[in-house]
This record gives sequence, C-alpha cells and structure tokens, in this order.
Amino acid sequence: MQSRTKRHLTPAALDALLRGSAGMGCRLEHELTDGWFNSAYRVLLDDGRPAVVKLAPPPAAPVLRYERGILGTETMVYRRLADLPEGSVPAPELLHADEEFIVLSVLEGTPWDKAGDHLPPGAGEALRRELGAVTARLHTLTPADGRFGYPAGDSALTAADWRTAFTAMVEALLDDADRWRSPLDVPPRDLRALVSDGGYALDEVTEPRLVHFDLWPGNIFVRAADDAGPARITGLIDHERAFWGDPAAELVSLDFGGGTGPDSELAAGYTGAGGSLDFTPALRHRLALYQLYLGLLLVVECAPRGYGGEHLAFCRRMLADAVTRLRALG
Repeated sequence: MQSRTKRHLTPAALDALLRGSAGMGCRLEHELTDGWFNSAYRVLLDDGRPAVVKLAPPPAAPVLRYERGILGTETMVYRRLADLPEGSVPAPELLHADEEFIVLSVLEGTPWDKAGDHLPPGAGEALRRELGAVTARLHTLTPADGRFGYPAGDSALTAADWRTAFTAMVEALLDDADRWRSPLDVPPRDLRALVSDGGYALDEVTEPRLVHFDLWPGNIFVRAADDAGPARITGLIDHERAFWGDPAAELVSLDFGGGTGPDSELAAGYTGAGGSLDFTPALRHRLALYQLYLGLLLVVECAPRGYGGEHLAFCRRMLADAVTRLRALG
C-alpha cells in the first residue's frame, strides 16, 4: 500500500543505515509492500540470516498525534513478548532496535489474509480458537507505571484511569481531524457526547492491559498443516498501534477475521486460556465506543497518508455505522 508516511531507501542507503547502527550490513532482497504506515524490506544480513527491516516515517512526514514515536511502542512490545514463556505469543525476534528502524527475524508461514484459500476445511475454526488463546496471553502484559493510554510519544495521551485516557485519545483524533479537515460527517460535539455517555462503562476497566488493536488477518501469520502438525499461528506482527487499555477493545480488529461474539471459536479460545469475556450491556457499550474510535482513526488517517476513493468511503461508512450503534444504545 502506498502512503505518504513511507520512507524509501536505496539498497546502498539501507546497507549503510544498518552498518552505522547495528554494525552489520545487508543485501536488499525486496520491499514488503503490504504495510500501510512504515516501510519494510526483506534483506539478507551479512551473517547470512534473512531479516525484515522496518523503517519509521521520515521526521518531516505528516503523522497523527498518537503516531509520534510509535516505532518505540513496537520495540517495547517485542521486548515484553520475549519475556513471556516461549511460544505463548508467537512473534518475530527483535534482532536490533534503533530510533528510526528495527530489524526482525523472518516468520514462518503466510499472512492469514493470503493463506485463507489454501487452508484445509476446519482449519479456520481451529486457528480462531488458537488466536483467542494467544490473545488472552497477550493481554496478561501490564504497564510498569500502571497508566492507561499510548506508551510512546504524546504523554497527554496517558492517564491514571481508562475513561480519561480514552477520552484524550478521542480528543487527539478530533484535533487531527480539524487540522486535516477530515470528512467526519458527524459534528465533533456529537462524537464527544457519545463518548461521555459511555463513561460509566469505561469506568468498569480498572487495570490496563496491552491491546494490539490491529489484529486483522494481515497481521497474523499462519502455517498450513504439514508433516510437522496441523495448521497453526506462527506470529503476530505490526504492534505499533498498541496501547494500554481495555482488553475488550481487541475484539474490534479481531472481528475483521471472523466472529468474536460469546459463542465464537475465538471467545472459546480466549476464555479457555484464562481470559475473561463477559458480554454485559456495559461491555457491549464499550465495544461500540471502540468501534467508533477505530472508525474515527481510519477516516482521519486518510488525509496525511493520501488515501481516498473507495478506501475513504469504506472508512466513512465504518464511522457512520459506529455512530448509529451508539445512538441506538440511548
């Protein structure tokens, strides 16, 4: 996906960047073009290891408030995942980290959105149960300082309680929407009122947990069944959008890959691994708020990234649907 936030380097410049920071050069194999924010390159390191180099946007690139410094968030997540029991949350290994790029090991398998047609019958249901369990283990991670919100960048997007942090996150997007003249189709005062009306539900969340918030199938690698065993999840990628918050917010992006309701395979895997999903009216109200937040985020990011046409239309529909759901809650 093309985006104005992507930084493009020649093979020689990429090699020089790694040599200057990591003390090891690389040979460029090809660019990985599926990402929507950062540039990524498949390389062969000087010691023969295949790797992925992920580049932060150039300093002058237009980004949203929550996006400032979020490569640091991804670095933090990979380090925290490495402290969990091996295999509990599969992910690439962080080989090197710098302020402007990270180097990751190459995962086995294929992104789920590309592997789906090649999976045998029944594999999807088993993988959704496994994904639920992996997500529950991801949600055992908590922040060292006990604060909610985004771990990198703008300190104004953190708070001691979830209602305050989430409201600040929404306000930051509304600020960005004003700056970029985003087509929200709903007055900002109405969006603020919907968030305020859900405050009672947000107050039920008292402990921050790590939320990936971008677990659509393209960020989940899977391996088809083979002689080594059944189909399985081999890794979660692209953690830069992560925040400390309500684990239930994860269901919003997970819903792009299949059912997430109380009778879903994903919910069964999640609760079976020790996670808690009690679909009370308050939780459903929070889910509608998180759908609103994601819809707002997707609409607002279109301008700085240069997206329009059908994609912008899809994002506007998503935001409008979330507003309709919240208004129906009264």
